[in-house]
Amino acid sequence: MSSSTELITVGDLTIPVRRKNIRHVHIAVYPPDGHVCISAPLDRRSEVIRAFALTRLGWIKARQAEFQTQSRQGELDFITRESHYLWGRRYLLVVEEEEGAPRVEVMPRQIVLTVRPGSDKACRERIMHDWHKSLLRKEVAPLIRQWEKTLGVTVNAFFVQKMKTKWGSCTPGRGYVRFNTELVKKPKDLLEYVVVHELCHLLEPRHSEKYFTLLSHYYPHWKESRDFLNELPVA
Repeated sequence: MSSSTELITVGDLTIPVRRKNIRHVHIAVYPPDGHVCISAPLDRRSEVIRAFALTRLGWIKARQAEFQTQSRQGELDFITRESHYLWGRRYLLVVEEEEGAPRVEVMPRQIVLTVRPGSDKACRERIMHDWHKSLLRKEVAPLIRQWEKTLGVTVNAFFVQKMKTKWGSCTPGRGYVRFNTELVKKPKDLLEYVVVHELCHLLEPRHSEKYFTLLSHYYPHWKESRDFLNELPVA
């Protein structure tokens, strides 16, 4: 595949453009420092690429700001005024102690974690993780039902769990799909992409040409969703 690299200026950014034998322009913002790269067709004029990048400048800046915020976050301690993310939005954690069953509530700008007096970090983390699992299961279940009908497949069971390097996985022979609980922290509209991605493996187990043809047919904007999601840290 032929390729070459040039530079364009968009606002206060100087962005490398890598020419490839592809059909569409793709913009990616990479962690940890938010550097930007553009992949473009060999015959696409630089002015057209620059104009497209200008329309995405707000999105680029938002992704860079998100990476800057994430890079300042250390290990979570599950204490009051700590930043936590839910469906792509930042909340401040408020920890309250009282007798009774632990619970988690979402306020306009806060996540309120109520625990028994003396609960340690491990206990608080476990309560939050269980809450994340319940939220994710609630969102994933109807998406699976919807896409089972669309794709003509059957999911025998789905699981939500901690995963170190993947957003999801599929075991086609058993009809099992799994989803990373970290997805609950990412923008909700990206969740559907992961569901479709995994369910398409029930039709084609490998990442073959047939698989990507299926994915493009049923979810035409999958590349943008994939790039956006892959720019975000898995954990």
